[in-house]
Amino acid sequence: MEEKKKAAALKAVEWIQDGMVLGLGTGSTTFYALEAIGEMIAEGYDLVGIPTSKSTENLATKFGIPLTSLDEVKSIDLTIDGADEVDPAKRLIKGMGGALLREKIVASVSEVEIIVVDDSKIVDLLGTKSMLPVEVIPFGHMRIKDRIEATGCKAHLRGVGSPYITDSGNYIYDCRYESIEFPEELEQELNSVPGVVENGLFINLASKIIIAGKEGIQVRD
Repeated sequence: MEEKKKAAALKAVEWIQDGMVLGLGTGSTTFYALEAIGEMIAEGYDLVGIPTSKSTENLATKFGIPLTSLDEVKSIDLTIDGADEVDPAKRLIKGMGGALLREKIVASVSEVEIIVVDDSKIVDLLGTKSMLPVEVIPFGHMRIKDRIEATGCKAHLRGVGSPYITDSGNYIYDCRYESIEFPEELEQELNSVPGVVENGLFINLASKIIIAGKEGIQVRD
């Protein structure tokens, strides 16, 4: 599995050009991309990154990647990130790493969003393997949960003993659906619930999907 992740990440790095502003994703797959970007900078590439989480920020610093903030740039040339599920229409579930809010903001201002996955993340219908993360504010979160469950899922507060806290100070409910047949509608329905900050459905944001499997690397444009 790790070899598949590394192969997909290294393929994505091939689209990086000198002088780019890069969105730096969060998760185990993008670790290998960060490592490779650090090596490119050491070789003389002029690159700057915008991390999607504090953990990615720490890794970028470790690998020698210069960082900036989203407020300092108009757009991002290219973002490399992972996903928890990918369907045939390049719609995604993301956020099991806890960074869905910042990941979606970065994706929304990226000229190119490359998603790197191994073949276990490919599904016919979203929600059949992964739960859907929904980020909510702490205030009244149990009542927000009631509204979320009214969309047809069972919602579980993330965290053992105490709630998981995102980098933005929010909670995450992991929502189990049997499947998500109409993700565009569900995305709007969830985001209309007062107290929901964002959900892990990424629609019309992925430019390329790089899939590592037994047969090698596949690129979906």
